[in-house]
Amino acid sequence: MMAAPDPIRSIVIAGGGTAGWMAAAALARRLERHAVTIILVESSEIRTIGVGEATVPGIRDYFRDIGTTGTEVMKATNGTVKLGIEFADWRQQGHRFFHPFGLYGSPSRGVQFHHYWLKLQAAGRGTPLADYCLASALAADNLFMPPPEAPQNDLGTFDWAVHFEAAAFATFLAGRAQADGVRHVDARIAGTEMDSATGHIAAILLNDGGRIEGDLFIDCTGFRALLIGQALAVPYIDWSDLLPCDRAVAMPCTRADPLTPYTRSTARAAGWQWRIPLQSRVGNGYVYSSRHISDDEAVATLRAGIEGEALADPNLIRFTTGKRAQVWAGNCIALGLAAGFLEPLESTSITLIQTGIERLLDFWPDRNVDPALRTEYNRIADDEYQRIRDFLILHYWGNQRHGEPFWDAMRAQALPHDLQRKIDLWQSRGRFVRYLWESFGDPSWLSLYVGLGLTPRHYDPLADFFTEADLEGAFAKMRDAVARAKALAIPHERFIAEHCRN
Repeated sequence: MMAAPDPIRSIVIAGGGTAGWMAAAALARRLERHAVTIILVESSEIRTIGVGEATVPGIRDYFRDIGTTGTEVMKATNGTVKLGIEFADWRQQGHRFFHPFGLYGSPSRGVQFHHYWLKLQAAGRGTPLADYCLASALAADNLFMPPPEAPQNDLGTFDWAVHFEAAAFATFLAGRAQADGVRHVDARIAGTEMDSATGHIAAILLNDGGRIEGDLFIDCTGFRALLIGQALAVPYIDWSDLLPCDRAVAMPCTRADPLTPYTRSTARAAGWQWRIPLQSRVGNGYVYSSRHISDDEAVATLRAGIEGEALADPNLIRFTTGKRAQVWAGNCIALGLAAGFLEPLESTSITLIQTGIERLLDFWPDRNVDPALRTEYNRIADDEYQRIRDFLILHYWGNQRHGEPFWDAMRAQALPHDLQRKIDLWQSRGRFVRYLWESFGDPSWLSLYVGLGLTPRHYDPLADFFTEADLEGAFAKMRDAVARAKALAIPHERFIAEHCRN
């Protein structure tokens, strides 16, 4: 006979910042008719990292789930639109390419568009891949418009994300969460109390002598990982052999360049520099390998590479790329930096927080915390982290910056098996391999392969149904369709002024 569940009655979120308040706002919304209390413990004395200012389009699903919109968030957070990422100097000095949030061209007769494009390239009659993506066309001229609800074809299909101030985003979420009943406790976590019978966390202990019991604990304490790492002793899996950048220095500045609707990533001697345009400033940072450059040199490189007057002193961040062996242990789920860290190259930190929350709700336990739920949650999280890790590795491995120690080492490294299989099949015949729990779809991989100059040996033979003349005519019509759609857009800066000015 089926037994009634013993429902979760109390949730304790350890730590605030983006991870903690995203969890609080989402759980308060989803559990609004359940008899459950949510307490978030965050000390105002502890400074958060706050470098995650760029997102991917999935963030707008999170906005919808908590009852807000992208424009409302941008108003509250000094935000702007993001249509993708421009990569400068990654392939080689002076070369640029764009990773858009959109599709390329239109398939035909069961053959993907890029094979027809490769056929014309092989014949010397090709045009740039970006010509067939509306998101790329808009970004190139700093334009924006909301995507059509029902595009006529793939050429009108694109998506968008946002840039925002991470601290302001956390404040925005805190207001919504507390309005929905989340209790905020301003205190430091001094320790934990364990249940000797189950090995679960029974309570967290506060520096003021307080004690907060809970049925379910969410660790959002950042790199310290006070619950998942210290109390539960879950080990950290180090991936720095694959992604060796281990430090970042961040520094905002005034804006001198246009208000671009995209992030820029510029390759440097020992890593890469980000540029994130906000309404009133620009976020900048240099992610680098300390084995190849000193902290002082990194700071000097960043200072020399920003476009305006620095608005704060450099903020140095140390990290080790990797993840916890289990992100759910006992009755504790880790989110954000407590769960793992993959450098911000493709803006996936907030994505991993969001999917961690969504997965927790999908596998929502009762007070007994069935181990089967934990096992599956952790399996999916492992896959997701590894898929993103492999996508990031491709950026580095595919470089052609010969004669530079950092980049030579990245190009020479042995690749994880699943990534090597992807590259092999792409280079053989332009074929994509898609695994479960991929965060990036075929258009994203196509952007990287083509942008880095990784050309297949052959295109799909079925693309020979059309002659080169047939394709040139069809491609001209596609470029015209992109141009007509682009003509409906307005300058990004105007869109922000009219809809999102804070």
